[in-house]
Amino acid sequence: MFDEIMQKFEGSPSQQAVIRLLLERGFSVNDDGRVVSGGIEIPNTGIAREIDVDRRVVDSTSTAILEDEELRRIFQNISSIPSLMDLAPVLDLSVLTVEVNDAERPGIVAEITSRLAERDISIRQTISEDPEFTDDPKLYIVTDDPIPGDLLNELSELAFVRRISIA
Repeated sequence: MFDEIMQKFEGSPSQQAVIRLLLERGFSVNDDGRVVSGGIEIPNTGIAREIDVDRRVVDSTSTAILEDEELRRIFQNISSIPSLMDLAPVLDLSVLTVEVNDAERPGIVAEITSRLAERDISIRQTISEDPEFTDDPKLYIVTDDPIPGDLLNELSELAFVRRISIA
């Protein structure tokens, strides 16, 4: 899906940058063509500054989104989810990051979370990046307790795991 969306803007790397930002941040586009997060409008100048494009690029991208029925459905229904990952050090939480060989393989989240549950490790949040919207999707698991080294080794040895890190 991500590739299909980006192809619609293949002639404009600047518009692709706008699309990428909207998807990464979970920003939507309202009926007036304004970029919003929930009901809060995000100024086009702020978006443009963030990705180093002209404000008019944001305007034209929003217009293109509204004119394309498929894009309209996507960008009028996307939303963001608050993440505990950046707060983890402040709240004394741990963040396990799992990178896999094939993100579309079924059972990845179930396998990892089951092994954590077997060790009585409480999970506060799980965020799984969508392989359709991200080139290198990752699984993030925020836990109350640190993850023991032997469990990290056990998880690293799973056939579908490419790399594991802890913060």
